[in-house]
Amino acid sequence: MTNIKLFCPATIANLSCGFDVLGLCLDNAGDEMIVRKVDQKGVRITKIVGADLPLETEKNVSGVAALAMLATLDELDFGFEIEIYKNIKAGSGIGSSAASSAGAVFGINELLGRPYSRKDLVQFAMQGEKLASGNAHADNVAPALLGGFTLVRSYAPLDIIRIDSPEELYATVVHPQIELKTSDARSVLKQNVSLKSAIMQWGNVGGLVAGLYTKDYELIGRSLHDEIVEPLRSVLIPGFDQIKQTAYENGALGSGISGSGPSIFALSRGKETADQIAKAMSDVYEKMNLPYEIHVSKINPDGVRVL
Repeated sequence: MTNIKLFCPATIANLSCGFDVLGLCLDNAGDEMIVRKVDQKGVRITKIVGADLPLETEKNVSGVAALAMLATLDELDFGFEIEIYKNIKAGSGIGSSAASSAGAVFGINELLGRPYSRKDLVQFAMQGEKLASGNAHADNVAPALLGGFTLVRSYAPLDIIRIDSPEELYATVVHPQIELKTSDARSVLKQNVSLKSAIMQWGNVGGLVAGLYTKDYELIGRSLHDEIVEPLRSVLIPGFDQIKQTAYENGALGSGISGSGPSIFALSRGKETADQIAKAMSDVYEKMNLPYEIHVSKINPDGVRVL
């Protein structure tokens, strides 16, 4: 096998209470990528369609992730070319950089005969995230590679737990067409939080994980509360409070900022409710005359996959 075509899924990170440690994988939103084995050594980005992103390997998240992986292997007498077809807008809050980073390392790993497990690949994809945001976080690349929900228990050493999604759980994500850079969204955060807020937050993280394992949809909903980050970031997102309230009124279990924003997610039980939430969210932005994109998706159990 000398080339491979991939679907590189979008993701929702943080999930309200799990800043930098929780994420989920979407099923029908994502990029496509072609990774090709070539005679020339090294890694080259040969084509990017759908976004104005750098072709230079060291300036592109997929290139940086690929180089991080290759640096751990014996020197190869061949190299790789990568074509990226972007459907996830940069700065959308649904893991655009993670999709590219995860796809690159997954594709190269496949062409090399899988020297690494999917979980092993997370550490390399994180280097792409470091280029994009200044921080090597795993809450998008982990679900992009592993599928389902993922919990980053520890970053040092890296310890990731994959969690199956309850079957009827759906995500609705609306992306108002403004760009909010992760680095800018991080700049508004406080470096210290109160003990009271921290206790409430880790109670919700535990509740959300327990709810996923026990398939307790109501517990999942009660746990989707962000005491620390959302109050600071929500002011950067047009219509956030109205969108969130609308989601609840239309049956959402919970709602919050997707990643660093500006996308807003809602989780619900069943596709019918998820579609109803999507229509209600759309109505809010229609009345505000603000362009938007909207996705309704099951939770993707597989992560990056070969097309």
